[in-house]
Amino acid sequence: MRTISFSDSLLLQLLRKIMHSDLKSLSHRQTFYSRILDRKLTFIWSAPEHYKDMALPVLLMNDAQDFLAMRLSHTLYNAFNDPGIKPFFYVGIETNRHRLQDYGVASGPDFKGRGANARSYTQFMLREFIPFLKKEFNLSSETGDWVYCGMSLGGLSAFDIVYGHPDHFGKAAVFSGSFWWRNKAYQKNDREDRSRMILNIIKNGTYHPHLAFWFQCGTRDETADRNKNGIIDSIEDTQDVIRELQEKGYSYPGDIIYVEIEGGKHDLSTWASVFPAMIRWAFGKTHNESQDDRLPDDIPIKGGQK
Repeated sequence: MRTISFSDSLLLQLLRKIMHSDLKSLSHRQTFYSRILDRKLTFIWSAPEHYKDMALPVLLMNDAQDFLAMRLSHTLYNAFNDPGIKPFFYVGIETNRHRLQDYGVASGPDFKGRGANARSYTQFMLREFIPFLKKEFNLSSETGDWVYCGMSLGGLSAFDIVYGHPDHFGKAAVFSGSFWWRNKAYQKNDREDRSRMILNIIKNGTYHPHLAFWFQCGTRDETADRNKNGIIDSIEDTQDVIRELQEKGYSYPGDIIYVEIEGGKHDLSTWASVFPAMIRWAFGKTHNESQDDRLPDDIPIKGGQK
């Protein structure tokens, strides 16, 4: 077996520095002043080398303050150099102490008053930020080319914005979404549990055939099981969202993909590990279900098919 010499070691260090420099050059941080929110917001954008040569589809992401912790520079670098993935433009919006008020659903705050600014955040996104991005960069004007993703509460926010504004988006991707968000405290033995706000938002919405949805949960997202049925709340809430979307007319599998990670947790490392699969779903030139795109038996499929 060949040993690594001192010169080889220096070469490896140099290559690592070059690669790290290349990855850093892919990502840029800027600020944007929102009149609607009356403050500056920081966003990160990343794109393939020749992004100015074509009108690229877009991946928007909430909670971009976790960009480095999720090692998304590496994930995006790999995606931009994957011939099986269409070139796309990434934009992540960072958040801070405003998170619990900006994220939520636009229809109103939850029963504890959280998400009070969600309507304003939605208007910021639609009326200010997206028009700015389209003017600043060469981005696709096709509705179906815009994808919005988020984790936990940021995932609820992304889903609500996409579902409520299909004239701006084509897809929503949610990692361990906070679909428990409710307008009143949970009541024991409430089997339907319609106090989860997103369920009535879906029910009262309109079916749009171009929309598609991607959901991810981990079997260790949490231990809470409020109705004691043996299914953790994170998974059950997501399954109920899927059922509600089916009732609205969306197909599962088809319009909806559900990824359940065995041993996956409600944390950055789990979400980072499955982020490439979400990118492939959103921008893959051909869709091939990954091994993690399993269809749980306990989600009824319309027509009795699984």
